Amino acid sequence: MTVLIAGAGVAGLTLALSLHQVGIPVRVFESVREIRPLGVGINLQPHAVRELDELGLLDRLDAIGLRTREVAYFSSHGQPVWSEPRGMTAGYAWPQFSIHRGKLQMMLLDAVRERLGPDAVRCGAAVAAWRDAGEGVEIDLVDRTSGAGLGSVPGSVFIAADGIHSSARATLYPDEGLPVWGGIVMWRGITRGPRFLGGRTMAMAGCKPRKFVCYPIEDITLDDGSEGSLINWIADLRLPADYLWRREDWNRPGDRADFLPKFESWHFDWLDVPAVIRDASEIFEYPMVDRDPLPRWTHGAMTLMGDAAHPMYPIGSNGASQAILDARVLTRELLVHGTGPAALAAYEDERREATAKIVLANRADGPDRILDIVEERAPDGFASIDDVLTREERIEAAAGYKQLAGFSVEALNARPPIVPAAG
Repeated sequence: MTVLIAGAGVAGLTLALSLHQVGIPVRVFESVREIRPLGVGINLQPHAVRELDELGLLDRLDAIGLRTREVAYFSSHGQPVWSEPRGMTAGYAWPQFSIHRGKLQMMLLDAVRERLGPDAVRCGAAVAAWRDAGEGVEIDLVDRTSGAGLGSVPGSVFIAADGIHSSARATLYPDEGLPVWGGIVMWRGITRGPRFLGGRTMAMAGCKPRKFVCYPIEDITLDDGSEGSLINWIADLRLPADYLWRREDWNRPGDRADFLPKFESWHFDWLDVPAVIRDASEIFEYPMVDRDPLPRWTHGAMTLMGDAAHPMYPIGSNGASQAILDARVLTRELLVHGTGPAALAAYEDERREATAKIVLANRADGPDRILDIVEERAPDGFASIDDVLTREERIEAAAGYKQLAGFSVEALNARPPIVPAAG
């Protein structure tokens, strides 16, 4: 019997590749008629890169992204607070990548079509309902635009990986309502600009109410012939509680006039933030939202996965990484327990509580909390960071989050593969 997946995002496509790797038949159903490379930059942490490497995709990641070597935190005055190596520079056996989310999705889609066949992903087919059918499930497909029925498909289990606006999750929890907005709106953009901090650094400045995050996702040559970067950036601002944020849409245009004035003075010696914002080719506005952790993902022969199960704030670079881990753990359990409810229950037992902790930690600002502490203690700047925050406090802030999110160096390098190697 075939595993049926709703959603051809990072989670669903990684699951399809993983199931194919271990010989489990799978089909993916995507509601949009054409999959396009949406979004802007994201980071893939080493624990997720390891899983994609074990799927034979490391060379493809190198072709579309950059290996991140450092993360650096700065105060609202641009003063260094903390920096540490990342990826293989930090001792991991796998790199960390800064990458365009759309390019990652298209790379995974191409790999699925190459390995599973051109019809492995059916576009224009939304899953409207599912039900038990003998020893498996049956899903009903519809055209999302017209509402016309597209027939039913039988399978062994149904995996809903259909994103933060999951229709399957809404069916299970009809009273849940809109995602939870924490008061922050993000403006995201991509700018051709000069290289900063060595050209492989993810930098964060400010604090929760006003923060700027930036990192390169591609090496380029600027018009004057100098070495430059395609800079992915995010500007966060806390807005009043009555701000009328709209439905999350990666394609909604943003207006720099709504936020640039709050960053006009941020001319740092390592980056001219206002210039980066002004020179962006396009800007998108997106509210920082998540959902409360659920008491249950699995209902018989169906379960939730990725953002459908645990959407989280984009703090700590963990959304896509956790979706990839979901896919790999679920694959292992389907291999161990067979393609039935027992495998889904075992997957949930491992992943639901772990991801709930990350959702809640991200609400508290995750590893970026170090910036909030500095702002509270030294709002006017400082002569030495050691007068504001001890080195031990800085180390603990970084190490604690890695442990929580499952990518401490020692633990990741030492653990066996999630999905056993074939043969």
